Amino acid sequence: QVQLAESGGGSVQAGGSLRLTCTVSGRTSGTYVGWFRQAPGKEREGVACIKPRGNTGYSNSAEGRFTISQDKSKNTLYLQMNLLNVEDTAQYYCAAGGSSCLSSQNYPFWGQGTQVTVSS
Repeated sequence: QVQLAESGGGSVQAGGSLRLTCTVSGRTSGTYVGWFRQAPGKEREGVACIKPRGNTGYSNSAEGRFTISQDKSKNTLYLQMNLLNVEDTAQYYCAAGGSSCLSSQNYPFWGQGTQVTVSS
């Protein structure tokens, strides 16, 4: 069983930055880990992932602005978000145990989420 807990969300003005943190307990080696988000009235969408071999994948909206990383010694996953805009406002979730990069239905383990609000 894998348990995840996000932190680091908050309110920021457009153009600003935030770093989300996800602490992970349990075994995730050999699977995908990732960040997802869900805005009110919208479906959950993939933002970024780390693949089993360590390479990364990003959504079109995240590419060039967001960076996913992990510190295996601390069992922690990060999402550095720069140049935030109002369209990035959403509840952000980390997920583990995935079998593909940005497809939420392929991840069995989820955190409770952390809210990110970007104002203009």
